[in-house]
Amino acid sequence: MTDTVLRLGYVPLLDAAPLFVAEALGFAEEEGLQLRLIAAPSWARLRDMLALGQIEAAQMLAPVPVAMALGLGGIAARFDALSVLNMNGDVIGASNPLAERMRAAGYGFDFADAALAGHALLAAAGERLRIGVPFPFSMHAELVHYWFEGLGRPLPAGLEIHTVPPPRMAEALAAGDIDAFCVGEPHGSVAVEKGVGTLLLPGLAIWSFAPEKVLATRTGWAEAEPEIAGRLLRAVWRAGRWLGQAENRMMASELLAAPGRLALPELIERALTGRIVISGQGEERHVPGFVEFFAGAATFPWRSQAAWIGRRLAARYGLDPVASVSRAEAVFRSDLYRLHLRGAGANLPRMSGKPEGAMAAPGSVAAERGALILCRDQFFDAQIFDPEVLAR
Repeated sequence: MTDTVLRLGYVPLLDAAPLFVAEALGFAEEEGLQLRLIAAPSWARLRDMLALGQIEAAQMLAPVPVAMALGLGGIAARFDALSVLNMNGDVIGASNPLAERMRAAGYGFDFADAALAGHALLAAAGERLRIGVPFPFSMHAELVHYWFEGLGRPLPAGLEIHTVPPPRMAEALAAGDIDAFCVGEPHGSVAVEKGVGTLLLPGLAIWSFAPEKVLATRTGWAEAEPEIAGRLLRAVWRAGRWLGQAENRMMASELLAAPGRLALPELIERALTGRIVISGQGEERHVPGFVEFFAGAATFPWRSQAAWIGRRLAARYGLDPVASVSRAEAVFRSDLYRLHLRGAGANLPRMSGKPEGAMAAPGSVAAERGALILCRDQFFDAQIFDPEVLAR
């Protein structure tokens, strides 16, 4: 049988790992696929490549398909999220001069308490704070907005959120174009290694189980090519399962650091193991679950996660909240995930939505085969988002 060639786009970040693993370890080949992985220099370029049909699928920021369904972003194309590629994996950092002012004021850089870090950052910044995020419609941007809104204090008059492609984040910090950032690894650690930044928090300190990237296709492609879509989903799901096994982390870091992939082997290993070096002085913090590719139904596209994103975007852009949530939920294709992965051995939750932020500790939900253990998913301010309540 001749393999079907699929073009998959990505931005060089740790959370492209399932695509690399699916290609390198033969999961795609077992499904009769030949993956052609194509790097993009920015999220805008990757979005446009998928919209124009230059690639069949892509690693994509989870909010992008939702924003497009709400008519945001200025292009007419629509995307579906067939699965989640990873939960978490972001870091928030500040320039060294700003971090030193925080230290001088007594902040201890515990790398865990989002409220404490937020108040210290705002106090040290004064009236001007410029934060870099990779794209306006990104979990990075949503986490930053949610974080500041939950601090319960006036924000600086000079607060600005700038779009900076991930590979340029450390450079922008060094040049003084931004004062702080939220970015996916390894680019936060790059700022530390270059001596220009100090890390304040992992993204999971704000939302402990946030959908970071998804496997996206143009709307309608998966229905038009159901056999190929199923093969792709199964290959990527198996890659995520392999990445989720602790004994594979060393091999994964070596695989991802190979020429033409991500390079930076030491920084990749830190993120995969959750042992993050936060400063040029070598301070290390251990963050269990820093990035998750499989445990806790990490790859399942919960419609409630899309609803949370849709509700946040609706509030910020003045859209109807109920209609926005409905459109958002339709983007995360739990129906296609179930269709194509049930036979591959995935244990699927009985429901496709849940209250987000309700689990203070790992717990079980009803599944098609017994129970499914989900991970802690709390927000730092203990809020709970239930799309069912919003719809009533």
